[in-house]
Amino acid sequence: MTAVLRLENIHKNFGDTSVLRGISLDVSPGEVIALIGASGSGKSTLLRCINLLEQIDDGQIWLSGDDISDPRIDPDAIRARIGVVFQQFNLFPHLSVQRNITLALTHVLGMPQDAATARALGLLERVGLAEKAQWYPDRLSGGQQQRVALARAIASQPEVLLLDEITSALDPELVGEVLELVKSLKDDGTTIVMATHEMAFARDVADRVCFLDQGVIAESGSAQQVLEKPQDPRTTAFLQRFIGPAL
Repeated sequence: MTAVLRLENIHKNFGDTSVLRGISLDVSPGEVIALIGASGSGKSTLLRCINLLEQIDDGQIWLSGDDISDPRIDPDAIRARIGVVFQQFNLFPHLSVQRNITLALTHVLGMPQDAATARALGLLERVGLAEKAQWYPDRLSGGQQQRVALARAIASQPEVLLLDEITSALDPELVGEVLELVKSLKDDGTTIVMATHEMAFARDVADRVCFLDQGVIAESGSAQQVLEKPQDPRTTAFLQRFIGPAL
C-alpha cells in the first residue's frame, strides 16, 4: 500500500542545536500514528516540518508520492492538502465560527460560498456545535473552540491530519469531548499523525506509537507493544512517569 506520507532521514537544526536527527516514517492511508516523548524531543518540530512551517536541513518528505521537500514547491498549495490543529486553537477572533471554517474553503480552494456554508454547517452538526455557527470564538469554551478547529482542519478533506498536543491547553474535564471527536475521525478512515501526552488515548486509538527521544525515533511499534511492553529503556523510563513503575 502506497504511503500517504513518507519521511526519509529528516534532519532539522536550530543554530547549533540538532532537534531532528534522522527521522524516517511511512504513514499508510487511514493509519493513526501517535508521537510520544518528553518536551523537546522533536514531536512538534516534526509536525511543523511536515506542514512546511519549518524547512528541513536534510532528508525528503513525500505526500501522496509528491516530494514536498523540494524547495521549488509552492508551500501554500501543499498546506491546502494537509489539515493541522495546534495546541492553541488559532481561531480568527473577529470571524464567526461558521466563517472560520468557510474562509479557507472559499479563498484557498475556490469553493462557492453556498457549498462552503453547507459543508461548514454539516461539520458543526457533527462536532455538536451547529447551534453556535454564528457565535464568535470568545463565547465558546476551550473544548468547543478546539472542536471548531478540528472541524476547520478537516473541512478541506485533507490527505493527512496533523494534531499537535491538541488537549494540552484544555481543562481536564474538556479533554474527553475533543478526544472522542478524534476517535470518530479515525473510525471514518482519516489518516492522522498526532503528538500527544494522553497515553491512554494513544493506546486505545493509535495503530502505531513512535517514542521520540532527543530527535530520533527510539522505539516504534503497535500501541500495545510500545506502551505495555517497551523494549528500549528510554521508553520505559518515559512511560514510568505516566503509569508508574509497573512496567
